[in-house]
Amino acid sequence: MEHTEQRKVVSLLVDNQAGVLTRISSLFTRRGFNIDSLTVSATNDPAISRITVTVYGDGRKLEQLLLQTERLEVTHQVFVLDDRKALQRELLLLKVAANVANRAELREIASIYKAKIIDLSPDSMIFELTGKPEKIDAFLRMFEGYTILEQCRTGVTALERGGMHQHMQKPPQEVRAAQLPLPGTSCPR
Repeated sequence: MEHTEQRKVVSLLVDNQAGVLTRISSLFTRRGFNIDSLTVSATNDPAISRITVTVYGDGRKLEQLLLQTERLEVTHQVFVLDDRKALQRELLLLKVAANVANRAELREIASIYKAKIIDLSPDSMIFELTGKPEKIDAFLRMFEGYTILEQCRTGVTALERGGMHQHMQKPPQEVRAAQLPLPGTSCPR
């Protein structure tokens, strides 16, 4: 039996109350998933929060995890975002050692990636970059020959393109039936 690790971005709409994030993240951990990135934000409804989780795992284990997550009373919706239909963004803050000799090179890299220089001091520069995770990764590779003093990434946040989508228009039970196979049936490949 072949198990392939796939990157999935999961969006959860949950009650906006204390302890919900702990319950969700501990469920992922208990099931053996390492959370690659996690963001939590308010939605247009003050009673609901959106949790965006990026994980790697095989399809069957992930499907079981999502079903268990949906069963929590604090969960309203759980859906895997389609990479072709979703916009994913991250924010990076990067502090690099800088001096008179390398500032021009650092500015050039920032210019190519459309990063902002948000702080300049005699011995360092801080860059701000927003973009797809792949763009952030490529930007960081450009600094391999420099001294990175500090870095901070927010993690992926994502929304699907277009207007109101199926997962927002239907009750959770219908969304589950459309996305995940019934227990005992085979997984789509």
